[in-house]
Amino acid sequence: MRAALAAVGVALALAALAHPAVAAGLWSAAGLGPAASFPAARLVELAGAHALLALAGVGGAAAIGVGLGLAATRPAGRPLRPLIEALGAGAQAAPPVVVVALAFPALGFGFAPTAIALVAYATMPILRATIDGIETVPADVAEAARAMGLTRAQRLREIELPLAAPLIGAALRSATVLAVATAAVGALAGAPTLGTPIVLGLQSQNALVVLQGATATASLAFLGEGLVAAALALAGRRRSGGLALG
Repeated sequence: MRAALAAVGVALALAALAHPAVAAGLWSAAGLGPAASFPAARLVELAGAHALLALAGVGGAAAIGVGLGLAATRPAGRPLRPLIEALGAGAQAAPPVVVVALAFPALGFGFAPTAIALVAYATMPILRATIDGIETVPADVAEAARAMGLTRAQRLREIELPLAAPLIGAALRSATVLAVATAAVGALAGAPTLGTPIVLGLQSQNALVVLQGATATASLAFLGEGLVAAALALAGRRRSGGLALG
């Protein structure tokens, strides 16, 4: 929980730096000359759209990554593991800008092509963590569960997934940061994100607006990581409490 609070604290500090009054004041104090700042209300609006886009990307990546990871560790799916891992690696290897460029002729500009790019980019860490987490379950624990008469579904739900949860959770934190940072690319495809002030600032040669967009994006990334870390910590405490009661 301390890591979550630290991440949220950094997020709040960065958000304050992105505020136009603070950013413009520091800019002026540094003697960098006059520059128009990006409005706070518009930053908040873009942050909300950016967060929804990142959430869609992480949610899709989690569903695909965990699903394929579980499939690759089942007896019937093990022969497909090399193919699954190759597909995941290939999806992450493709730059998000390229994925957006390939997707928008069919899906149009905006949310959809960017979300697909985020899903492709964030799937591999979750897929790898799921496979590694399931494979680290001690053989004697799995054998004891079978001896107790647990079905495969019960072993997965009560033994394998709880033991793999820390690795999967760490991957979710990383994927969240990746998705928030990468979602800024969506501005190039017409999606309203915190990449919008970065693009506008570059076009108008206004470095202050670029700095505000970059700082706000970093703030949202830290906030996302902190919230995921807090949720995972609470879930871990509930699992521990349930095991103690059992």
